[in-house]
Amino acid sequence: MAKLACASSDWVTVDSWESQQKEWLETVKVIRYHHERLFSIGNHEEGNHNVKKNRKRKLPLNESPDSIKTSSNEHKGAPELKLLCGADLLESFGIPNLWKEKDIMEIVGKHGVICITRAGCNVQNFIYQSDILWTHRNNIHLVTEWIPNEISATKVRQALRRGQSVRYLLPDSVIKYIEKYELYNLESEEKNANAVLEPLKRNTPKS
Repeated sequence: MAKLACASSDWVTVDSWESQQKEWLETVKVIRYHHERLFSIGNHEEGNHNVKKNRKRKLPLNESPDSIKTSSNEHKGAPELKLLCGADLLESFGIPNLWKEKDIMEIVGKHGVICITRAGCNVQNFIYQSDILWTHRNNIHLVTEWIPNEISATKVRQALRRGQSVRYLLPDSVIKYIEKYELYNLESEEKNANAVLEPLKRNTPKS
């Protein structure tokens, strides 16, 4: 559906790597994968000689990039990688057991975040309240959404569950896909109603 939604764009693309994994992956591991890809692209543009000379070893998904010392010019030519998110995701960093502290430090400290906020949203206060975010506040770029867009996945699924039209909320190609595979109907939504998020399953201490 993401690919269908971006099919007409000449600058937005979708990478299906994460969805093809056998199990859910922490966000930081997905970022490491794309970071490695971007670095490989940058090195390729410098020529085969420099690739062999400067290219770092393959980074395992469970290994922090901070544990590897790299040369200062290894990312030359590669674009920067940032996590783009909404204010709700940034504030979820404060939910106990949803994120690992070391993962937050790596995401914000090494790569950085671009956060889309809304008028009246006090993200700055949340950043101030968090020691980690405050330490790396220069890596957090806030973009205010002056023309609010209240469309959300939750509201779209709610409309579909109730049999209401979502035309103009989603591309027609995505709507046809949903109808073809009967997604987000009352039955399927009820199955997931009490599902516990995977990070909470993994990170919550067992009593």
